[in-house]
Amino acid sequence: MKHRHIPKRRAALAGAGVTALIVAAVTFQNANASEAPKTEVPHTLSAGAAGKLASTLGKDLGADAAGTYYDAKTKHLVVNVVDAKAAQTVRAAGAQARIVENSLTDLASARTKLTKDATIPGTSWATDPRSNKVVVTADKTVSKAEWAKLGKVVDALGGRAELRRTKAEYKAFIAGGDAITGSGGRCSLGFNVVKDGEPYFLTAGHCTEAISTWSDSDGTEIGENAESSFPGTDYGLVKYTADVDHPSAVDLYNGSTQTITKAAEATVGEKVSRSGSTTQVHSGTVTGLDATVNYAEGTVNGLIQTDVCAEPGDSGGALFDGESAIGLTSGGSGDCTSGGETFFQPVTTALSAVGAEIG
Repeated sequence: MKHRHIPKRRAALAGAGVTALIVAAVTFQNANASEAPKTEVPHTLSAGAAGKLASTLGKDLGADAAGTYYDAKTKHLVVNVVDAKAAQTVRAAGAQARIVENSLTDLASARTKLTKDATIPGTSWATDPRSNKVVVTADKTVSKAEWAKLGKVVDALGGRAELRRTKAEYKAFIAGGDAITGSGGRCSLGFNVVKDGEPYFLTAGHCTEAISTWSDSDGTEIGENAESSFPGTDYGLVKYTADVDHPSAVDLYNGSTQTITKAAEATVGEKVSRSGSTTQVHSGTVTGLDATVNYAEGTVNGLIQTDVCAEPGDSGGALFDGESAIGLTSGGSGDCTSGGETFFQPVTTALSAVGAEIG
């Protein structure tokens, strides 16, 4: 039976990464002795433009870069740097400079130490550009002895890290914009993609590791796994095997959809939305990048951290910002009643790995 209407299959995907923005040259005029020095005013930017500028400045600053984030209230890109000369470069490009203690190299070494000595199920860590530290979080399953071990590792890192506790439990949200089901579970379809001219869709890897054949909410089989990656990363590629519509759009669960035309990298401070089959659509903010989560099933790296809530069954669902596909729901803690934090597999990474594009 052919399905030409998709009340629940409105998810979609995006293809290429963010291209670097070429910053226009800034010309300085020689001031007369009587003139007061001019102060560079940060440019007003959209989240997308801020992300492009951050990418360009990251290359220009090199080792002097110390992280960036988008201030949604002022609409300024804030760039952490380690010295005054780098701050001048940032201001000349139209961003707000902030001199901090820890460079990205310092924070990367802290993460390496955590990976070596603190890979404990029920923990996560991500670089927080606002605090200029690696924030380590332990969930309720972490024992007193493990908590003490974490404390010693974090203390040894000095001002490069801080330790927090959450009352919730980190889980891979298996159970699913639109519901997709298989033997033993339910997840959410993330984004529709095209590979070698054929239709596929992306979802979470912990879903495709557990389920190989997928059906829609009516029980009609629609696809079979083509590729799966979990742990390490968390994405799965499913090939459509049924004659069904597969629009490049996300279900907004209000009778409408959001068209998806591209894939983009996330920016800390960016406002994003998530669509999933359990809790439908919720919105929030990107709070961290390159996050590591130590699930009971294994460790996943390179994730997007947000304060958007999610629950079991939302796994694989779409994280998006307007027409841009951002991520696939991986897991997290809390729920959509009390709130929580959720982690997402970057779409750009998944697309590159499977050789697909938005479609």
